[in-house]
Amino acid sequence: MGEVSLLEVSKRFTLRRGRVVETIDALSRVNLTVRDGEITAMIGPSGCGKTTALRIAMGLERATSGRVTVDGREVTSCGHDRGMVFQHGGLLPWLTARENVAFALQMKGVSGPALRTTADIYLALVGLAESGDRRPHQLSGGMQQRVGIARALAIDPKVLLMDEPFGALDAQTRETLQEELLQIHARTGKTILFVTHDLDEAVLLADRIAVMRAGAIEMIVPVPLPRPRGDAGAVRGTRAFADTRYRVWQALHQPADADRPTAGSKP
Repeated sequence: MGEVSLLEVSKRFTLRRGRVVETIDALSRVNLTVRDGEITAMIGPSGCGKTTALRIAMGLERATSGRVTVDGREVTSCGHDRGMVFQHGGLLPWLTARENVAFALQMKGVSGPALRTTADIYLALVGLAESGDRRPHQLSGGMQQRVGIARALAIDPKVLLMDEPFGALDAQTRETLQEELLQIHARTGKTILFVTHDLDEAVLLADRIAVMRAGAIEMIVPVPLPRPRGDAGAVRGTRAFADTRYRVWQALHQPADADRPTAGSKP
């Protein structure tokens, strides 16, 4: 299984500017469960707390209050039950693509011939079977992101956390990787929590979309699109896609003090 839950998670940052002390509430009592095998997208304006929530789920930051669990076990630090893909790949520039993937495996205790074999399996999974000997500067942005995904998947995590992994790519490459992620999900069944600014991306990829504003989840919108979703163009042309996109758009653009829909909002 691979269920991840954020339970009453709050995060407060304290900033000191000389004698002035300022506190910022980045997250306020966030409750969200991503079910086993599900893709949940978090969407909202910059600074709403999406990345902070993801980093707390990974164990890179500690919550001020509340807790995170994976399959009921509380998260207190980083662990191999979670893998993370960052916006800019985060590859080690002095290592080849294969070595970057193998490095994650070494951190899990894998050694010997299994290192190369497993790294090559996951590079092939993301379409980079012939690029294992290239270093990051020899790879395009899209290829670097593929290596980042391969590295995260290679440790066989229960949950994959993705922080706007396609946000810095051109539109065509972004659409290609969205389709590839759908294919990878169909093959692996991984639980995925995906942060994005892109409405179309959220609807295309997710089973549910958590709409965030000012550190809180405003509502959760279910995506009534069947899987597999291999033909992204066909999916985008459906009435269900358009209706869901509009519903999320409304949630993002209505005034902060407006009464908000509650249907589908159960975490």
